[in-house]
Amino acid sequence: MSLEVAIEKNYTQLVGQIGNLLSIGREKAACSVNSILVQTYWEIGRYIVEFEQNGNEKAEYGTALFERLSKDLTIAYGKGFGRSNLLYMRKLYLTFQISGTLSHKLTWSHYYEILKADSELEIGFYTKQTEKEKWSVRELKRQMKSMLFHRLALSTDKEDVLRLASEGHEIEQPEDLIKDPFVLEFLNIPEQYQYLESDLEERLISNLQQFLLELGKGFAFIGRQYRMSIGGKHFRVDLLFYHRILKCFVLIDLKRGEIDHQDVGQMNLYLNYFKKEEATEGDNEPVGIILGAYKNHILVEYATDSIENKILLAKYQLYLPNKKQLEYALNRIIEK
Repeated sequence: MSLEVAIEKNYTQLVGQIGNLLSIGREKAACSVNSILVQTYWEIGRYIVEFEQNGNEKAEYGTALFERLSKDLTIAYGKGFGRSNLLYMRKLYLTFQISGTLSHKLTWSHYYEILKADSELEIGFYTKQTEKEKWSVRELKRQMKSMLFHRLALSTDKEDVLRLASEGHEIEQPEDLIKDPFVLEFLNIPEQYQYLESDLEERLISNLQQFLLELGKGFAFIGRQYRMSIGGKHFRVDLLFYHRILKCFVLIDLKRGEIDHQDVGQMNLYLNYFKKEEATEGDNEPVGIILGAYKNHILVEYATDSIENKILLAKYQLYLPNKKQLEYALNRIIEK
């Protein structure tokens, strides 16, 4: 290697090292700014609450407090002090009365969305889950709109609902992969449209990032129409993933209508093949998910009884769930 080539190589490494350092520095600076901003807004919320508790709000300002405060702060300090912003600063303090419970990984924009939730249970869940999953504000909005907390909570009991709210959603066993139901509104399939299973698969692949967000943390996409040769015949599973937390393959078959007992038998065949032919040292046993528009609970019980493989049957829906119905069902669990 000539001297000039060596110098150029060292120079390229220098540029790369400086670039990495700048990226890390800017990321830390952004986190620091966000943390300071959230803490500042928390303090503003505390000042407002203390002002109200001293009786000043009722005596002097009445319901016009936030309108006047918004106007005066905007004139003095510029944008960022709209009435809704001030109301959420107040709610931030009332919800997280110990400032140390605030997450330094979440921005004010995250908190602004999270505080729109109707209950402390939801707020706790979305705070924890946003931090764990590193959701962008856009991803957080989608999860809240699809009622993720309610869908996860409905498959548990009261104790698990409280744990979910305080710790977030932990993937510890295959059953934790299931939501009730999966919501695929991002596919934008019109009502009354007579779609085929191949249409559903095509749209899921075209919206893979959104589908991975709906599936949850840990899924890595491997392929579609994954081919298996068994006994001289060829079979294909619709979608194949690997779950890095559970350390296993996850096979997903899509059904346009109701899940049938034959679908369970077919998935059982696939899982037996994967255990013997695809799994390597360190892999746990594969998991099969049959995703259909409907499932017959009695049929499911008999079809899966005494099957050793882990086969999960789940519903999907193409439109956002009914918020009132989910809230009613969750409230019944909590009341019990």
